[in-house]
Parts: sequence; C-alpha cells; structure tokens
Amino acid sequence: MPEPSHPDQALAEALLSRWTALFAAPEAEPYGEQLIRRWSEPQRRYHTLRHLAATLSAVDRLAAHAEDADLVRLGAWFHDAVYAPDRTENEERSARLAERVLPELGVPDEAVAEVARLVRLTADHDPAAGDRNGEVLCDADLAVLGAPPEIYASYAAAVRAEYAFVPDDEFRAGRAQILEQLLALPTLYRTQAGQAAYGERALTNMRTELVRLRDKVPPIA
Repeated sequence: MPEPSHPDQALAEALLSRWTALFAAPEAEPYGEQLIRRWSEPQRRYHTLRHLAATLSAVDRLAAHAEDADLVRLGAWFHDAVYAPDRTENEERSARLAERVLPELGVPDEAVAEVARLVRLTADHDPAAGDRNGEVLCDADLAVLGAPPEIYASYAAAVRAEYAFVPDDEFRAGRAQILEQLLALPTLYRTQAGQAAYGERALTNMRTELVRLRDKVPPIA
C-alpha cells in the first residue's frame, strides 16, 4: 500500500477493499496492493487511482448491461495497469499482466481470457455489436468525456501534463485528431445508459476543447 502520507491513501484503501471483494482467496490482497502501486506511479497525471475509481464507479452504473459485471470490473483494474505516456502498447502490456496475475489467483482460464480481451478493447474503444461486457468497459473508460465541464477541464489538463514531453503544436494536432475521430463516430457510447448519462455533455465538452486547441488556448489547469 502507499505510505500513510500518500495524498490518495484513503482512496487506495477503498480500492483495495473493492479488489479483495472480487476474490474469495485472502492472497488476493498483495496483488491488489501491487496494482495500486502501479496506478500510483509518478509519470501518471490522468491515468491515476482517481481514474481507476471513476471507471469502476461508471462500471457500477452500467453493470446491468454487462453479461458479467465482475469480469468487467477486473478489466477496469487492469486496463491501464501498465502505462507509459511515450509507449503505444500499454493496453497489450496491461492485458499480458492480467494473463499472468489472474491465474495465480485461481481465476479460470476462460475468465482470464475474457478480462484480457476487454483490456485490449480499450486500445480503440470499438467493441463489436452485442459485446455487452466490452460495451460497458469502453463506455466506463470514456465516461470522463461526459463529465461536468470543470471535471472535463481538469481531465484535459492532466492529459496535457502526461504528454508534457510533446511540443505544443504537435500535441494540439494529435489531440485534435483524436477528438475529431471521436466526434465522427455514429455514437460514442454503446450502452443506452451510457449514452443517456454522458452522451450529450461529451459532445459539448469535446467540441469546446477542439475550439480551444484550434485557437491555441492552453488547457485550464
């Protein structure tokens, strides 16, 4: 676990309780502690414990749509467990981590494969129609796009901070391309509950950020 002075200590403890609740085996706790340490790494500004907690909360909100909500929750735990802003294979490496860890906790092979598949889906957030578990995890991961404007602004600033090594013009171009691709989708959220909860506000948030990027306005810290 993080040291007592860690600013997210209470959150880390709450998350550890959520992790251990997914397993009958007491040996699950050290694995949860290791995952929390991963999510607390210093290079993270957005992909932090708070993002993990928010994703799990969104999964809870959308859980009725899932075929197996607990497998989706495990997918959330692992989906950014390996994260380096300057790498492009984070989702693949995170999926492989799940494939190593979960068998040690007695998770059946079929369930391990499903969790790893869900983690890999978060690379492009494009689950197939009818992939209910995938739709829930992808919607939960993207829920921040439909957050209130002040939370979205903090998210955008944190993403910029993670990519501080990228020059401003290059970052603006890349970020604008991502937003344009998301805005071009027929629907951003695949679950009815996700679309109802986040869809309209997500469009407003992304369009507002896109205008700021084009006008070269720095993100609101």
